[in-house]
Amino acid sequence: MGIFDTILFPFTWFVSTIMVGFESLLTSFGMSDESGVTWVLSIMGLVVVLRILLMPLFVRQIRSQRRMQLLQPELMKIQKKYKGKKDEASRKAMTEESFGLYKKHGTNPFSSCLPILLQMPFFLALFRMLNDLEGVAEGTKTAIGFFSQELAIKMENSTILGAQLSSSFLHDSDTPAKILSLVLIVLMSLTQFITSHQLMRKNMPAAALDSPMARQQQILIYVLPIMFAVFGVNFPLGVLIYWTTTNLWTMGQQFYVIRAMPAPGSLAEKAMEERRAAKGKPVKKFQLAGAEQTATEPAAPVRQSGQRTQPQGKKRAKNKNRSNRPKGR
Repeated sequence: MGIFDTILFPFTWFVSTIMVGFESLLTSFGMSDESGVTWVLSIMGLVVVLRILLMPLFVRQIRSQRRMQLLQPELMKIQKKYKGKKDEASRKAMTEESFGLYKKHGTNPFSSCLPILLQMPFFLALFRMLNDLEGVAEGTKTAIGFFSQELAIKMENSTILGAQLSSSFLHDSDTPAKILSLVLIVLMSLTQFITSHQLMRKNMPAAALDSPMARQQQILIYVLPIMFAVFGVNFPLGVLIYWTTTNLWTMGQQFYVIRAMPAPGSLAEKAMEERRAAKGKPVKKFQLAGAEQTATEPAAPVRQSGQRTQPQGKKRAKNKNRSNRPKGR
């Protein structure tokens, strides 16, 4: 076992164990363990379990992104302060001030990458598991965890629409596998594009869209789907199913977040405020005060019925006070 396999071993064990667990559950309901549908549903179940486990990190990511968006005006002030200063001392001072601002408000510019980074080992583990599937079935490679040689043989022989899950577009001459791979690559790229596009167009403030970082992200909207298409021809069908399911989960999850917890100053926030106002509900906003706070807009003053109170002059008010004094004093 090489060093790469040693590093991936706990992730591969986790992936194989979850898949075997779903396979046992599905077969207990009468599904065949030699059917490709059973193993496809097991891969989808793996995605669901993994994304649920990553949910706390996702919530932390959203909060960090909101803080970062609210910090943009302060960060732009710091950048303007050191604009044109390229000496090492100025660059160091700008970095220290920026990170001091992050620390003060409890955010981290790198926390938004955590969910994606933590998914990669599991993705690579599934990739390695499917690549080794034939060897495990033949007994030339060691089975990992509860994924026995018997199960490897059944998964290797199973097909979905005539294609084996371990087949890929580039490395197999199987026509059904090539067709299904192309369909999944297109679907995978399309879901990635829709997810990135709705994030940029609906959930970013207008000021942020004019920044250099936003322009780079706009380029990535078109570059990432192309990259998925280029690398996808090397992925086994099982990995393509895994990644497409992950993209669908991300797209749905992001749709909910944009609707329920929109970025400050974005079109999505304006739409949420209009929905709440139409229902007579208070408008909640995400604010910075060392940590997030929820501010509620005050309700409109209630207009009292009855005659309008007339203004009084000083002399009239003085006479009225005298008439209201108790007698005998």
